Amino acid sequence: MSDRGASSDQPGPVFNDLRLEGHFCDAVIKVEDVEFPIHKIILCQCSLYFRALFIRWSGPDKTVYNIPGLSPDMMQIIIKFAYTGSLSVTEDNVQELLLAADQFNIKDIVRACCDFLGEQLCPENCIGIWQFTFCSCFELQRKAYQFILDHFEEVVSSEEFQDLTVQELTDILERDDLNVSEETTVCEAILRWIAHRPEERQAHLLVLLSKVRLALMSQDHLGTTVISNELVKSNAECFQMVKEIMDNKDRLTLPAVFMRDPVARPRMPNTILLAIGGWSRAGPINSIEAYNIRADLWINLTNNQEPLHAYHGAAFLDGYVYCVGGYGSEEHLNSVRRLDLSTHTWQEVAPMHFRRCYVCTTVLDGRIYAMGGYNGYVRLRTAECYRPDTNQWSAIAPMHEGRSDASCTTFNNKIYICGGFTGNECLETCEYYSPETNQWTVIAPMNSQRSGVGVVACADRIFAVGGFDGSARLRSAEAYNPHTNTWHEVSSMSTTRSNFGIAVIEDLLFVVGGFNGFTTSNNVEYYNVMTDEWSEACGMEIYRSGVSCCVLRGLPNMAEYILSRDARPDSEVELLEEEST
Repeated sequence: MSDRGASSDQPGPVFNDLRLEGHFCDAVIKVEDVEFPIHKIILCQCSLYFRALFIRWSGPDKTVYNIPGLSPDMMQIIIKFAYTGSLSVTEDNVQELLLAADQFNIKDIVRACCDFLGEQLCPENCIGIWQFTFCSCFELQRKAYQFILDHFEEVVSSEEFQDLTVQELTDILERDDLNVSEETTVCEAILRWIAHRPEERQAHLLVLLSKVRLALMSQDHLGTTVISNELVKSNAECFQMVKEIMDNKDRLTLPAVFMRDPVARPRMPNTILLAIGGWSRAGPINSIEAYNIRADLWINLTNNQEPLHAYHGAAFLDGYVYCVGGYGSEEHLNSVRRLDLSTHTWQEVAPMHFRRCYVCTTVLDGRIYAMGGYNGYVRLRTAECYRPDTNQWSAIAPMHEGRSDASCTTFNNKIYICGGFTGNECLETCEYYSPETNQWTVIAPMNSQRSGVGVVACADRIFAVGGFDGSARLRSAEAYNPHTNTWHEVSSMSTTRSNFGIAVIEDLLFVVGGFNGFTTSNNVEYYNVMTDEWSEACGMEIYRSGVSCCVLRGLPNMAEYILSRDARPDSEVELLEEEST
């Protein structure tokens, strides 16, 4: 339930008392057999509909107005709101109230109902809310539609999914921003939708199947899920379309072709991994690369106006990417810069209180936390947090020990920091910070000493990956269970690395670049928590360690951070095809 209080432009309780007592009322609103004495001027203030009803659509002597199309309960709510500004929106009344408010053009009630429905969005009701809304609820309609696209894999299991029209389903399936990790999901959704009313819907198979990015499916899936399906086999056009794609799959997936062919073009992800800065060859760099998980490709977004930095922290917050501390071309930094992802421009914000190279950063409850690091002289115990709304850094409680080259993550409203280097030894120690108490608490140490480690929360556990134990770079990884305060080994990476980027995209743990003990790396691999397996991903263009990663989500201009979807010049296509053969 959502309660709305009176606003400053409402008449106030005196007028409502007069209405309830029947004093000075100059009209009656009649709904069915229920009469509501009212003051015309109060309802005129609430809605242009009532102003037109009392002035333009009836004579000055008229006092009784019959209102069709709604219940007495809804009229009671609307009149009470007109007098008091008080409104109670519930699951039981929201749809009828929204229709009534739209009929009477009461924008505040429409907004309150839309806000309530927006907060209730889930895979089971998003289609119904999208179909129910209308032009005055444009923002809610957009939000519900985006929810369908973002949560499609869950939405297809809902009862409402079966109520989509063929045109609605077609429009959804052809969207580049439909969020599905596998095209098999799209194909299975079509077959499920048709199976709900097969006689009526199987005629739409060809148009729907043509919206699936079939060339992105494996040959096995095409054979077992698609071409062997009875509906597909019995439809000659569908069968031929799938067979042609299977026969030409190698050509369709060439880098020069797949981004522009509708059956092979990867869909846009709703999260993007950024790899920012780092140390390459002889010094710090300013390179930014963005990873598209759907296409398994990196795109270079480097802005040469940005200063060089390595061993810094990165954080994504409210549409900005923050680069915190690190090492510049000549000094250890306390400076903080942020990238406006809508304008692609950088600006300086308030500096930290301490210079911090090899710093740990994370975001919690709308604040950026920076912990530990190296100021050029000592390893730091201190920590501080930044509020974007005030552009100020504030000190928080210091850690139990000084550590640089550690790594941190947030989990259950706490900040966990693990490993690092004291200046004398690599650490296996770990602790967490609670903003509620402003205290650090020591937890069980890792099984290995790890400096230059990567730490991230995923699937209700905290993972510590790679690093340097004082004698060698590590491939090993381990996971912490906060409920039992214990660490256990998990599968090792395929390559050794320290000082790398780490992040989670779509429940997969990605590690990016780093130092392998001999040279900087561009290697990228990811860990599947469910299978306890590591797999190789596309490598970055640039070899680097001391790189920092963050994940972008919810950007209105997300397409600008993936590979251009425009067709490339023919000369470039031919060159890429020659290189591929």
